[in-house]
Amino acid sequence: MNKFYDLDSDINNSIETLKKGGVILCPTDTIWGISCDATNEVAVEKLFEIKQRSKEISLIILVDTSSKIQQYVKEVPEIAWELIEVSDKPLTIIFSDAKNLALNVIAKDGSIGIRVCNDEFCNRLIYKYRKPIVSTSANFSGEKTPLNFNEISEELFKKVDYVVNYKQNEFYKSQPSSIIKLRANGEFKILRK
Repeated sequence: MNKFYDLDSDINNSIETLKKGGVILCPTDTIWGISCDATNEVAVEKLFEIKQRSKEISLIILVDTSSKIQQYVKEVPEIAWELIEVSDKPLTIIFSDAKNLALNVIAKDGSIGIRVCNDEFCNRLIYKYRKPIVSTSANFSGEKTPLNFNEISEELFKKVDYVVNYKQNEFYKSQPSSIIKLRANGEFKILRK
């Protein structure tokens, strides 16, 4: 990474973009993604348009700590805390009865996928912004998911409002998160290992 890189500046620019309802292109703990404020319906709509994605396909949100989950889900089953604690890779949990989020980020059945992000940039961004962000892969719907920054479509760069500089030169094998659907009664189903 460039020795003159300024993480704080990148975070501040991202926050200003999110506050204005913009969409950012940023690294996460899994892959590069496009993100927006998960509480702003206009921003979520813009993200769907950029992604060229059906609104029938659910989105996930990222939070910086597990304690924030309770702010966006009516009831967090006890097993959720155990699953988060024992997971050795990024874990997205689909919870029933989402709340305090943009309506268009919540699935038709009222559920929401939430991942406690384990990436320095995202965690600091979310902590400082004080709101969750939507995250979806940095590609147009139906296209191959980029494994690193250099594989992201030039067209996508033109559509987002801000491109984060952090980790642009890093080449790492992306690893999708595990996905578990959790019911309020504690029953769960593994959708992706």
